[in-house]
Amino acid sequence: MKEIALHILDLAENSIAAGARTVEITVEEDTAQDRLIVCVRDDGKGMDQRKLERLSDPFVTSRTTRVAGLGIPLFKDAAEACNGCLRVTSEPGKGTCVEAEFQHSHIDRMPLGDLAGTVLTLVVGYPEVHWVFHYQVDGRSFTFDDEPLKQALNGLPLTEPEVLRFVREMLEEGVNSVRACYFAQEEMGHAGS
Repeated sequence: MKEIALHILDLAENSIAAGARTVEITVEEDTAQDRLIVCVRDDGKGMDQRKLERLSDPFVTSRTTRVAGLGIPLFKDAAEACNGCLRVTSEPGKGTCVEAEFQHSHIDRMPLGDLAGTVLTLVVGYPEVHWVFHYQVDGRSFTFDDEPLKQALNGLPLTEPEVLRFVREMLEEGVNSVRACYFAQEEMGHAGS
């Protein structure tokens, strides 16, 4: 996988396979500390200590759709290659949290990719799941929670063209507004050099 957004998609699908009803995705960029943190937290079935210890083995997976679980080992390798780490905490019956940390400026750090598109795919593809997405760059943040939207739609499907366009624009504008501040600061930094 060449983008962090694709890893997020994989982790979220793991959460769904684990029976999660709520999945919270957090992406935090902190350029002052030179860190990028990605966290996917769910309320699924969780894992015991034995399963946690075997999690980075690519030949262990709980999915029935494939025989190998490459997602977490690849994400762990990507984080460690960028002076970071991957932490997984889980408790049977309570859920799992996967958190990866990267050196933000590392030359080998993969790009974030299409965060808005990834979240849109999850929200539309799995409407029975409660999705919460937090994106933060240097203290500026955007949060998307699909629960109020679903309540306002009162049963209207998310795949309805007008609804789909509205959700896509909301996600893209939210992500872009937070990113724009970062790029504006970077432009000012280069202009002052």
